[in-house]
Amino acid sequence: MTQLLVSVRSAREAQAALRGGAALIDVKEPAYGSLGRASDEVIADVVRVVAGRRPVSAALGEFLDTCADALPSCKNSLTYLKWGLSRSEDWEGDVWQDELGAAIGELARQQLKPRVVAVAYADWRRARAPTPRKVCSFAATHPVGAFLIDTWKKDGSTLLDWLPLHEIERLCARCRAAGVPVALAGSLGPAEIRTLMPLRPDWFAVRGAVCQGRRRDAVVEESEVRQLAQLFRS
Repeated sequence: MTQLLVSVRSAREAQAALRGGAALIDVKEPAYGSLGRASDEVIADVVRVVAGRRPVSAALGEFLDTCADALPSCKNSLTYLKWGLSRSEDWEGDVWQDELGAAIGELARQQLKPRVVAVAYADWRRARAPTPRKVCSFAATHPVGAFLIDTWKKDGSTLLDWLPLHEIERLCARCRAAGVPVALAGSLGPAEIRTLMPLRPDWFAVRGAVCQGRRRDAVVEESEVRQLAQLFRS
């Protein structure tokens, strides 16, 4: 069954998301981009509020801008970690695959709990990121926790403005065949979710759709989360 993932920037927002019916709580700082990293303090506060009632994931920024070893202090209370891959195509060949694979291997070596989410940007050309097909292939052949399709630049365009439905369906099918859970994001609202629902992703990931005024830099509202969660049930 497809579930609702809500991205929050504070413990208070996490409480609103929980009360509204979110199945997975994601921590990010939207002021820093699509996968902006929140402070360790904020991540820990969210983990404390959620208190094991739901899985918690954390965005850690763009892979080229951070050290893969610089994990949140509460890392073992997280289920998923994710980095963006913008500018990775500036590297020679597919070096990003080796680097991301090494980060996954290091987590396993240290026997840490969280699993890495392979993130593809639908607007990959302007992000100078690997194509969604390349990231999907990586996800299908590496021990990742999930595959996420998102948009890099938050300018009002949605996932469906950058990838045709049949291509998203193909990516979902490839991951499903490999046993990899799929999350769809990218400024999705009720209309886009209804269009994408037949693809049966594991999660729809939202923020702006459940914020005041549908603005991702506003505050997550319990009533908006509940309304969207009801759409899933109906």
